Amino acid sequence: MASPPRRCVCPGSFDPVTNGHLDVVVRAARIFDEVVVAVLHNPAKRGTFPVGQRLELVEESLPERVRDQVTVAAFADRLLVDVCREVGAGAIVKGLRGGTDFAYELPMARMNTHLTGVETVFLPADPSLEHVSSSLVKEVHRYGGDVTGLVPDGVLRALRSLTP
Repeated sequence: MASPPRRCVCPGSFDPVTNGHLDVVVRAARIFDEVVVAVLHNPAKRGTFPVGQRLELVEESLPERVRDQVTVAAFADRLLVDVCREVGAGAIVKGLRGGTDFAYELPMARMNTHLTGVETVFLPADPSLEHVSSSLVKEVHRYGGDVTGLVPDGVLRALRSLTP
């Protein structure tokens, strides 16, 4: 009898998806059979990109080699552990850029384990991408800085389309 696939959730706002996010998703796909990229959003807040566009940008940015393993879906108004339960994931995968991320993420990981037993797997950021975050990318772009190489080409085009 075959065992069920090992499935994880890679959560985030992905507003926008960065090359750092994609690195974590690709690496998670080497460890797990299936990866659910959970685009989490607060319907009361307006993001830079609408949720539907975030989903499209993540999907089009995925490398071909992992597309069969990765599902991209939006979730709102629920705990991450409930998302894991809904999709049948036994683990959460998070990228860590440094000690500050670890200090922020560790209490949440412990709470998630406390609530449902779901484990969190931390992947250290690729050193060439550890300075990249969605908020920093948006700020640098807003003030005319070049974010080429920090985000996928489709995201770069989408950011440029926002600039008047």
